[in-house]
Amino acid sequence: MSVWLLTDADMDAHAVPGHPERPDRRNAAADGVRDAAADLIEEPPVEPIDPTTLAAIHDPVYLAWLEDAERRGGGWLDADTYLVPGSLLAARLAAGATLQAALAVAAGSADVAFAVVRPPGHHASRARGTGFCLINNAAVAVAGLRALGLGDRIAIVDWDVHHGDGTQSIFDDDPGVCYASTHQSPLYPGTGARGETGSGAAIGTKHNRPLPPGSGDAAFVGAWRDELLPAIETFAPEGILVSAGYDAHARDPLAQLEVTDKGYGEVAELVGALSLRLGLHGVGLTFEGGYDLAALRASTAATVRGLLTGRGHPERA
Repeated sequence: MSVWLLTDADMDAHAVPGHPERPDRRNAAADGVRDAAADLIEEPPVEPIDPTTLAAIHDPVYLAWLEDAERRGGGWLDADTYLVPGSLLAARLAAGATLQAALAVAAGSADVAFAVVRPPGHHASRARGTGFCLINNAAVAVAGLRALGLGDRIAIVDWDVHHGDGTQSIFDDDPGVCYASTHQSPLYPGTGARGETGSGAAIGTKHNRPLPPGSGDAAFVGAWRDELLPAIETFAPEGILVSAGYDAHARDPLAQLEVTDKGYGEVAELVGALSLRLGLHGVGLTFEGGYDLAALRASTAATVRGLLTGRGHPERA
């Protein structure tokens, strides 16, 4: 077994003082992966996403606007989302690392491949960046897998505390993508009701389980164990990609879902076991939210341990 960690310090150029989505997050999450993987870890270099794959997901007009805005010194896309010199390189590295993670597990090069990236991606839609996100990393990875003929049917597991409205909107009418999410409700962005199941030929491939504030491990794990992962198993994907946000943690300052690192580990173990039953070589992950550094390190470590255990590796301390 091997664990790939895909990260790059050049992502840290994307920063403004006082913003919760800060460079220290990447370091904390990466250290958690290293803690859990130990002697299994590999850290290959990261390459920025290629323009063709990026344009398969994002509107070229939007991408050109981002480039022009950065050339002019950057600015704010909305009250939460910004550009500074270096932001687009960071975003392209984040998307590239996520695709590398997806390719590594598709090829059997890694059992777990974790793209510890920033900025995050799951709120970015085809023509808009918002919610701290510029490029939708998970969606770009799906496009990359498909372009290489490595899977038409992909499942996206999104356990960030916020609903991945960008990811869902990009694939809303795509029957080849099964999107499953737990998220706090009510909370930004206000989407992700149970009745949102996809449109057209994709109806029934999108699965949302909103959880009320104060829900803890029992509700979180139960939603995945009893509802969402069985739906993914029925879908029979050719790959699983996790939008791994950790802002549902009880220590997180931006939400109130009260999950613990133990809960993340339990869900990860279930995901790892599901990947084995489906005959997949491994599980790829891309980092989304999470803003308490200690919780990040403990939760990414628990995630990697859980995935390895679920895939049959002896339990790691």
